[in-house]
Amino acid sequence: MKIDDPRLKKLEPPKLTLAERTYLPQVLSGLALTAHHMLGTVMGRHLTSQYPEEVHTPSQNYRGVHRLNKDEEGRVKCVACMLCATACPVHCIDIVPATAPPSWPDREKYPESFVIDELRCIYCGMCEEACPVDAIELTGLYDLTGLSREEMIFDKTKLLSVFDLTRETEPMKSTGPAEVVAAAAGSPSVSVAALSEARES
Repeated sequence: MKIDDPRLKKLEPPKLTLAERTYLPQVLSGLALTAHHMLGTVMGRHLTSQYPEEVHTPSQNYRGVHRLNKDEEGRVKCVACMLCATACPVHCIDIVPATAPPSWPDREKYPESFVIDELRCIYCGMCEEACPVDAIELTGLYDLTGLSREEMIFDKTKLLSVFDLTRETEPMKSTGPAEVVAAAAGSPSVSVAALSEARES
């Protein structure tokens, strides 16, 4: 089709009023919202919580730090099917499968190595949805800090220790057991390693 084809229709941009050209309605709308929040603060309705003194309770559908679940016998639940690693949109899960020992007749494989890069993860929950045996879950732990990249790469041992910390809670239902919440309340930045130390002491 040529540019001068009569079937082409030329569309004109809509005409703006004087107020729209000066952005006055948008400015007034923003000022009204600011005034609303300011008056709410003056009247005693605070929008900001004093964290870490006030412990934040995330919503029930919050997706926080991962954990690897254990079965009734204390073994890792994962069967190394690789579905979580396949479903992960950012490829932050790395699993090395191995043949299960003869004492584990209920499965063919288990994860010899299970690593999640928590810095790369976007906490979408796809790994949890894909897992057929509910081996991986996202918890309500939200204050995840580290001093290096290596600290934020969770191996199987660290993921199982998160399970030990949160075994009394259902994932995505609370912030964790009372000692975890108490440990988080006492420090502005609490790592999972610090939470482990708080539980042991």
